[in-house]
Amino acid sequence: MWKIVIIDDERQVLQGMKRVIPWEDLNAEWAGEAMNGEDGLALIREVRPDIVITDIYMPIMNGMDMLEQLRKAGFAGKVIILSGYSDFEHARQALRLSVSDYVSKPISVPTLETILYKVIQELMEEEEKRTKQGELEQKLMLYEPFIEKEWVRAAVVGTLDHSYPNGVHMPEPYRYWTEKRHAAIGIDLVRDIRVNELSLSDLNLFRFAMSNIACEIAGELFPAFEYAELHSTRSVLIVHPEPAAMPQDKTQQKLEELAVRLIESLKGYLKMTIRVGIGSVKERWTDIPDSTEEAFRASDRREYRAVPDYEVYSGGGKEDGTRRTGAAVQFPVKFSYRLAGAIKAAQEEEAQRLVADYIAELKTQKGVTAEYLQTLGSELWGIIAYCLYEAGFAQGDLVANDQVAKELVGLTDAEQLRQWLSNKISLVCDSRQYKGNSKHRQLVDYMTDYIHEHYAEELTLAELADKVYVSRNHLSIIFKNITGETFNNYLIRVRIEKARELLLERRMLVYEVAEHVGYKNVPYFSTLFKKVTGMNPTELIK
Repeated sequence: MWKIVIIDDERQVLQGMKRVIPWEDLNAEWAGEAMNGEDGLALIREVRPDIVITDIYMPIMNGMDMLEQLRKAGFAGKVIILSGYSDFEHARQALRLSVSDYVSKPISVPTLETILYKVIQELMEEEEKRTKQGELEQKLMLYEPFIEKEWVRAAVVGTLDHSYPNGVHMPEPYRYWTEKRHAAIGIDLVRDIRVNELSLSDLNLFRFAMSNIACEIAGELFPAFEYAELHSTRSVLIVHPEPAAMPQDKTQQKLEELAVRLIESLKGYLKMTIRVGIGSVKERWTDIPDSTEEAFRASDRREYRAVPDYEVYSGGGKEDGTRRTGAAVQFPVKFSYRLAGAIKAAQEEEAQRLVADYIAELKTQKGVTAEYLQTLGSELWGIIAYCLYEAGFAQGDLVANDQVAKELVGLTDAEQLRQWLSNKISLVCDSRQYKGNSKHRQLVDYMTDYIHEHYAEELTLAELADKVYVSRNHLSIIFKNITGETFNNYLIRVRIEKARELLLERRMLVYEVAEHVGYKNVPYFSTLFKKVTGMNPTELIK
């Protein structure tokens, strides 16, 4: 209820006001009264009313002096002045002190009611505005880590707007980039039979595990780094060698060591094969996208092998004598990242524009063969298919794999490729089920990211439902439809995957690992661990 205090040196006025104000209709309550400004000041400081009705001329302290002190102290409530005198100077002062209304005594009951209704309406509107602002701030705080991740991705591929190069608008955690050097390590997960057979949930867990391993290894070799997932099977590590801390060849050796350890660790722990490209070291952070392009161009072409016997390729042209020809076709990382983003959001017009612009550029290049176009089409279809995959759809629901393969063989020029891609994009984006679930996919992406960030904490679906302003039951259905499993099962699998990694490191005891991933009951943790992995925690570390 709205609290109202009345301050007047005439007791008759006080009693009359209390009697005629329609308290119930206004959803208001009488919060106190005073007969001079000094007592009124003390009363207002104590009860913090929403509305103050006050006279001006009162003993000890007048209404204006009282209001002056209140405003200086930060009182933001509404003030209605009732005065028996028409005084221009006081009216001007009242305006300066943000008084809601200034009326002369005597005041009729209808006029008083009208004024109070108006003031309370203002209070309600301000309350609603504060509530919306609070919700917005809460959402911004909630999404800030993920907004920062998107900023890093954009910085890595070169899609930031032009307001960032001077560093003024950079997120605080990344302003140190302006004082560092930078190199991109492009990581491409090889699509073997095992990877192609993974479910969406399993692939997300593997990507989560890949990020943990990559970050741990990078942290041992470089004091500063960032990891960003791009699209499909690609991700990138941005490392920051200390300026002039070591010769260029020593820096290159550390980059190659990082690449080799990534390959060995992912093969050893996850049984996954990756190909790694190394971009050249850049002095300016705004050149990071160039290093990213070099890294993935090296990985795609596979021309200059940097390390014998390992799928590590250098974008700087270093060669071990084994140059490959007829290698996989490459395309700009920026283009592929933007295309994936447009398809994920079901933005058909933007996706079509990106493809049209890229193919137009391709037409100007010499030596573009039919084999080149077919390989490029296959790579671009891989992005589209992965977007379907992330959305929880099997690509076979829209286009059969053998049909795509037959269609690709028939592509012999760039215009045919453009038309083929245009048809596929329209087919995906026009799908009512795909388009209708675009917001749901974004919501689930946020939820899975949140789980991976906070798996060690007490997490419940109800808590996340409150954070994203969706009912618990509805959120449960959305999550199950997109991922194919329940929220609790997904949380358990994330925790157990992290626990498995910690146990294999052999740095912590079983009970310590259990607590680290969110389980205080060790027997319960052991039961879940065996259910998910097929073995007890103690068996894993023998």
